[in-house]
Formats: sequence, C-alpha cells, structure tokens
Amino acid sequence: MKLSRPARRALLVVHVVASAAWLGLTLGLLALGLTAATTASAATLEAGVRGMKLFADWLLLPVAFLTLASGVVLSLGTPWGLARHRWVWTKFWLTLATTTATLFALRPGVNAAVAAVAAGGPVPDAGDVLFGPVVSLSAYVFMTVISLLKPWGLTRRGRRLRGATRRRVPAAGPS
Repeated sequence: MKLSRPARRALLVVHVVASAAWLGLTLGLLALGLTAATTASAATLEAGVRGMKLFADWLLLPVAFLTLASGVVLSLGTPWGLARHRWVWTKFWLTLATTTATLFALRPGVNAAVAAVAAGGPVPDAGDVLFGPVVSLSAYVFMTVISLLKPWGLTRRGRRLRGATRRRVPAAGPS
C-alpha cells in the first residue's frame, strides 16, 4: 500500500503533532510529579497528583494510541516500511513499550498516589509519580533524535527486500 502525497503529508502532520503532544504531556506530568514529590503543602500535593490523574486518565492514552496508529500507517504506506529500517523498527517498539507502560504502570502508580493523598497520607512512593514521566521523556527524546538522524541502516528484512527489488529491475544499458 502506498499513500498518496497529500495523504502522507496529512498523516505526517497528525503523527508529529500527536508525538509532540505526548512529549508535552509527559513534561507536564514530570512538573506535577516533581511538585507533588517535593512540596510541604498538603493542598499542593493533592493538586499535583490530581492533575497527574487527569493527564493520565484522559489525555495520555488517546495521544499514545494516535501516535502509534499514525506511525504504523505512515511506515506501511511509505518506502520506509515498518521493519525495513532499524530506526523505524526501534521507534515502533519503543512507542509500543511506552504505551503499554503508560497503561499498566504509570496510570496505576498515579491512581495509587491519588488514593493515598485523598486518604490524608503522603505519596506512598515518590517513584510512582516521577519514574514514569522520566522514563517516558527519555524515550520520546530518543525517538525524536533517531527520527531526525535516521541511523543504523536497513534491517535484515530491509536488505533482503532491497536486493529482491534490484534483481527485478533490468539494468539500463546500450540497446
């Protein structure tokens, strides 16, 4: 399947905007987590973890799934392919891993922090509100860098497909 140029461009805009939104949400989570982990004010602590819950429950997963879906469609609809270039393959697996971690680690950690604070206690573990955003932010910055630099070349599958394409194209020569 090959995307038309207008479709590819529109999808690229969606993918970049969703990725930037995911990065921005993660920075917001980190700021709220740092505030919650370092404040002495009960009201500020509660506001921080409740803000994190709002981000985690309503914004992160839709943006994560939009980033993942648009990236997969882009890779399948362009010559980059999903498993032809190492940088695309790496981004796919990191996006899938961070989406899964958001669903099964970050959200439960934030929910536990909100429950503890709502019961009048402190955040049970500052790592619950800091670890997820730090890891996610690191992954998103890394994915942004490899999107720009496109390192590492072709995968084994990509080399095989390129070789098969070259064998099918007749060599241009004198007639």
